[in-house]
Amino acid sequence: MSEATPDGATTAARKQKDRTPATSTDNQPERPGLLRQIAESNTLMGVLAVISAMIVGSLLILIADDNVRTTAGYFFARPGDFIGAVGTSLADAYSALARGGVFDWQASSAARMWRPVTETLTVATPLILAGLGMAVAFRAGLFNVGGQGQIILGAVVGGYAGFAWDMPGGLHLLVAVLGAILGGALWGAIPGVLRATTGASEVITTIMLNSVAAYLLAHLLTTATFIGAGNANPKSLPVADTARYPLLLGSPFRLHLGFIVALLAAVFVWWLLERSEIGFQFRATGLNPQAALTAGINVPRITALVMVVSGALCGLASTAPVLGTQHYLTGSIAGSIGFDAMTVALLGRSTPQGTVLAGLLFGALTAGGTTMQAATGTPIDIVLVLQSMIVLFIAAPPLVRAIYRLPAPGTWRRRSRGAVATAAAVAADKKEA
Repeated sequence: MSEATPDGATTAARKQKDRTPATSTDNQPERPGLLRQIAESNTLMGVLAVISAMIVGSLLILIADDNVRTTAGYFFARPGDFIGAVGTSLADAYSALARGGVFDWQASSAARMWRPVTETLTVATPLILAGLGMAVAFRAGLFNVGGQGQIILGAVVGGYAGFAWDMPGGLHLLVAVLGAILGGALWGAIPGVLRATTGASEVITTIMLNSVAAYLLAHLLTTATFIGAGNANPKSLPVADTARYPLLLGSPFRLHLGFIVALLAAVFVWWLLERSEIGFQFRATGLNPQAALTAGINVPRITALVMVVSGALCGLASTAPVLGTQHYLTGSIAGSIGFDAMTVALLGRSTPQGTVLAGLLFGALTAGGTTMQAATGTPIDIVLVLQSMIVLFIAAPPLVRAIYRLPAPGTWRRRSRGAVATAAAVAADKKEA
């Protein structure tokens, strides 16, 4: 038998240390390394969800391209043609998407070059505001599907205040904005009170109230109060100039003060959720209603209040089209903002910062989709597919982690604690021996 040398013992000890998770002297696991923290983070999950959706979108773009399909028919004879067609198709599609949503380097003037980014901010404004409303509900454990109806009621009240009342500038705008907030808050209070008093599912009640709001708007657009006497066109009177959001960059651009309002609303929601006592009660109720009730929180009151705040933010979102860009009411005034806002809140992990970034992303996709269709003939529905795939990947973190072979959150900590427990047990056995 050969003797163990000090160098050999040192090497063996070093190997054993490498196999054991790092622990501190008081048998508490240390913090994982930076790369490990990034691999387990939710931020990386969001980025990979977007990348995965872009990969799926790229495949759809290639399938829709006639040249790609043609060259695929003789791929084995001339593979270079197919590879070139694939590269050209993707480059043209995504460059057109960037030119429509960020910066148009092919435009003939500086104003046209920078117009895409202003369109992105304009489109993102209602998405951010409504997304914040959804985020507040999600953080409190409620699923508000009624953003569409709350936006409609906000538009009805805010729009009516904008065209029916005569007030000085500034004050008129403030009253119209407050009216939109009040309309959304009242429409959100209905399912909130029903949930708090009877336990009715907010999902069902908000879905039903979406239809009620849509039919109510359709009826109002047949009355002389909203469309004027002798007019059969289902389009309301225009909002007065004194009740409109002022343009931030002048007439060549549509970007208005509503974008600043959206950023201020994000700051307010951050303060509400992270720094205020009522926000703590929101989050505590969302995490465990029974524990919150035991701790003395009035859960029914919080439930109703959450839906009021969520509806108020969705009502504020209605001011973007009514007071900012469209300036009148139609049956499609809400578009699909209420439903897209749920996607924005989910992608933003129900945080104000994430919701703002997700709103900007969806604004860029929407603004750039039109240019992509016009420049390359790519169906604009592919943009909708991109948004849907983002939601799919966001809603299935295990799928994304399996695709990219990422560790699940907390695995390093659990493994470290297991190693510490094992080491403590071995030390106890040695002590007894």
